[in-house]
Amino acid sequence: MTAPAAHPGPPLVWDAGGPYSLHQTLGIIGRGPADRTVRLAPGAAWLAFNTPGGPATLGISQRGTELHARAWGPGAGHALAGAPALLGARDDWSRFDSPEFHATLPRLAREARRRNPALRLPATGRVVDSLVPAILEQKVTSQEARRGYATLVRKFGSAAPGAGSHPDVPADLMVAPTPRQWAKIPSWEWHGAGVGPQRSAAVLRAVGSASGLERLATLAAPEAAAKMQGIPGIGAWTAAEVTQRTHGDADQVAVGDYHLAAFVGWALAGRPVDDSGMLELLEPWSGHRQRVVRMLYLSGFRKPAFGPRMTIQDHRGH
Repeated sequence: MTAPAAHPGPPLVWDAGGPYSLHQTLGIIGRGPADRTVRLAPGAAWLAFNTPGGPATLGISQRGTELHARAWGPGAGHALAGAPALLGARDDWSRFDSPEFHATLPRLAREARRRNPALRLPATGRVVDSLVPAILEQKVTSQEARRGYATLVRKFGSAAPGAGSHPDVPADLMVAPTPRQWAKIPSWEWHGAGVGPQRSAAVLRAVGSASGLERLATLAAPEAAAKMQGIPGIGAWTAAEVTQRTHGDADQVAVGDYHLAAFVGWALAGRPVDDSGMLELLEPWSGHRQRVVRMLYLSGFRKPAFGPRMTIQDHRGH
């Protein structure tokens, strides 16, 4: 379905004041290339999402250190107001980059930061939009989770404002379902998207608390994560995956991740470790542990490729 014609509101310009990578900063938000709510192109990005004022499309272009944002749709004002935080305006690397702190970092992280000074941690402020796909990623492969999320957005989401009617908006850009729309998805549609009953039930519990969840964006990341875990089916891993995106959380790491602890162990100690071992290794950089993990990934380091692989499950044929 083509979105109604929409005209962009007044533009907003934010100057990053230094090296800036639009793709490195916003790349964490999208859920793979099939995610129609986010589109990245050289020097530009488009995001579509729900706001308190209604759906919005946010288009961003980069010109040097300046980021130019325009928005379409009923929620355009909300989208523009949140654009600087989304782009990382609240993210402060000064402590991490200070000589005394930098000297304590492992070599891989130091070198990766030197090569990647333009990364910022985004803060979307949109808890439900981050929580639903994070729940779908629980205990399954990324491939399976992203396939299911893309299927559900395509079937139950809506065309982004301006999509198909404005030349600057990608024609296939979509807005994910609202909490009410998620709640109305029939059980057989979850099943058809490859989402098992445990995960779909967790999503339904979460969207039933949507108004309270969105208020968590105003709290500090550790408090928001703790309150999020009060909902059955949401644990430490899911909460960390959310606050990394909603709050630009520089510290929380995804405890319980299938690969992360072993990756950090091999990178920092030359051996696999469990979650407690990972947290012990990262403890010297408490407050910035997520920054260290991001740098380790950007370093290009790869842990040895052996051991069991998670089997992709397919619930659709049962």
